[in-house]
Amino acid sequence: MNADALTRARRVRMMLFDVDGVLTDGTLYIGEHGETMKGFNVRDGHGLKLLQDAGIEVGIVTSRQSAIVARRAEELGIRRLHQGVPSKRALVRDLLAKAGLEAAQGGFMGDDLLDLGAMAECGFAATVPESSEAVRERAHYVSRSAGGRGAVRELCEFLLAAQGKWDEAVRRHLT
Repeated sequence: MNADALTRARRVRMMLFDVDGVLTDGTLYIGEHGETMKGFNVRDGHGLKLLQDAGIEVGIVTSRQSAIVARRAEELGIRRLHQGVPSKRALVRDLLAKAGLEAAQGGFMGDDLLDLGAMAECGFAATVPESSEAVRERAHYVSRSAGGRGAVRELCEFLLAAQGKWDEAVRRHLT
């Protein structure tokens, strides 16, 4: 992390996340009848809620289609859920424009080559330590925690601290 990441994080008004490898550890459990399971980190989920409570719009952008992801988004109150996305870059550009935001006000956290376009559309790009080198090289922020193991929560806390909103988030939980 560097001063540039902090400056960029201060501007974020919409933070978008990939799923596999970011909100999960990237492992897919596939049963004999084709059923799929993914594991989500509860603390990551609370981090997303903290962002929403602080007025930062949260969204999910993934190229896969999954009822599990839809259910998790619903549990977290995430209305911006986009699955089966062929071009994350085009979608992110459109989402920012429709929200009346400049690219500098957008953030994207991804972990693989499919995420590079979306990351490039945003003023703030984040990734996880196990992402590909090409992704890490283009990210402004690389979490210490692994994908699906606290990386999202770590990023949420970083954004809130950068924007001077972390102390208030903590205070709300003291009562």
